[in-house]
Amino acid sequence: MLKKGSKLNSILTGTCPRCQNESMYLDKNPLHFSKLLKMNEKCSHCGLKYQIEPSFFYGAMYVSYGLNVALGIAAFIVSYVILKSSIKTSFIAIMVSNIVLFPFVLRWSRNIYINMFVSYDKKFK
Repeated sequence: MLKKGSKLNSILTGTCPRCQNESMYLDKNPLHFSKLLKMNEKCSHCGLKYQIEPSFFYGAMYVSYGLNVALGIAAFIVSYVILKSSIKTSFIAIMVSNIVLFPFVLRWSRNIYINMFVSYDKKFK
């Protein structure tokens, strides 16, 4: 499932979508907020330029919106349906889950977006 060559591996680990040999980010830890979105210019292994065109990652905002909606729905189902909380408590659960997972969603949305356009290439092992 998370073996090298799968899109899921690249998305969850933040590695180069073409060779999956190195991280796209300067700092692998998404909890270092000052370096959250700082990326390498290109992959040192296969030479893939991450900023494919100017403002490339603006499209990742749409992916981020979808991930946040899915996260909110999941938090609501867990809170309201499974735990039988009130609507007010469920709303707070949605807000807290979106705030706590914000740095991860930001990176995952960028990872998903670049993986939509670049595929794994076996010749860059």
